[in-house]
Amino acid sequence: MLRKLPQVLVPTCTRAGGALSAAPTPGQQAIFDKEFKFGAHNYGPLPVALAKGKGVKVWDTDGKQYFDFLAAYSAVNQGHCHPRIVETLKEQSETLTLTSRAFYNNVLGEYEEFMTELFGFDKLLPMNTGIEACETAVKLARKWGYMVKGIPDNQAKVLFAEENFWGRSIAACSSSSDPTCYTGFGPFTPGFELVPYNNLAVLEERLADPNVCAYMVEPIQGEAGVIIPDDGYLQGVRALCDKHNVLWIADEVQSGLGRTGKRSACEWEEVKPDIITLGKALGGGVFPVSAVLTSDEVMLCIKPGEHGSTFGGNPLGCKIAMTAMDVLENEGLYENAQKMGEILLGELRKLPKDVVDVVRGRGLFCGVEIKETESFNAWEVCLKLRDAGLLAKPTHGHIIRFTPPIVIDETEMNQCTEIICSTISSFH
Repeated sequence: MLRKLPQVLVPTCTRAGGALSAAPTPGQQAIFDKEFKFGAHNYGPLPVALAKGKGVKVWDTDGKQYFDFLAAYSAVNQGHCHPRIVETLKEQSETLTLTSRAFYNNVLGEYEEFMTELFGFDKLLPMNTGIEACETAVKLARKWGYMVKGIPDNQAKVLFAEENFWGRSIAACSSSSDPTCYTGFGPFTPGFELVPYNNLAVLEERLADPNVCAYMVEPIQGEAGVIIPDDGYLQGVRALCDKHNVLWIADEVQSGLGRTGKRSACEWEEVKPDIITLGKALGGGVFPVSAVLTSDEVMLCIKPGEHGSTFGGNPLGCKIAMTAMDVLENEGLYENAQKMGEILLGELRKLPKDVVDVVRGRGLFCGVEIKETESFNAWEVCLKLRDAGLLAKPTHGHIIRFTPPIVIDETEMNQCTEIICSTISSFH
């Protein structure tokens, strides 16, 4: 007999800044209730039900407009429903969507050539989601460790930075330092070890182990709260991995593709990883597309039948990804992210220190730490921002990420900083 679990109620309103935040309308509450009744309880969404999106803006089921300052965790860098990306989706969806890799299709090779030339790698392995790309990178590194580095069978180790986040699979849980991610999900994948982020001295000690085949790290840690390493850290990672014959895997699923104002966050230090993982914005916000790029030496360690994906490399995803990249490359979005990021960070740094402890960011990858008190916390700040017409979400309880689509223009940014600053200052 199944044990009946304790009932958890769907919240309808919350006290924020000394007043109750707006209660949902009956229509929105019905949406919350239906999802609660029939869906898994593995997310805790901000209470707003969205029905439409365009550019930087979204609308709820009652027609209220909001500025989206999460951008689906950077999957919507090009803005909601970008017309060129949507048109590509429509055109290819009426031609050919899926063949599996049992056969060739007439788009995959074109996509692989486009991406490898753009990023400067020899080979691309197509997948669908960010976590699949990172899992693939780990498999590639292990196989390289055995075939090229000469690590004894089943002894390969992969190092991960503490506070990393790359998904919720068993492998990702096994590499996590966050109890919320791993508690109750053991036993864990062997051969994974943690090292402090932004600490080259400890990293070098651990890389000296001859059984280490790879170090996977986000150039800027997203889920941890937009944690930016010291200048020179990535250059140090590159040098140490070279010294100890270890592959550097850069997880750019969230930090890449324009979020920081560059094609990849590694470009801020002019360094190139051995393996790079991409996802989220690679699908332009309309389709799941991810990719792993690396050298011939690494990629060709995996032979036919040893890795794959039914949907990875499908012609629909490949076409969408090429258009998504073309939008980023040729519509001035990298430059715009830098310019708009300067405006946003400049205004965030003016916020009252008794409410906001820390402000950090690069490009439009920004975060603030809310000083939690008995009167308010980051969740309540986000509820009040929602009421004011801007959507953001806390991470780790006290941090709010501000990561709007990088198509945001200066007029929109000025409107948004006014909302953010006036709302947060109301807690002062």
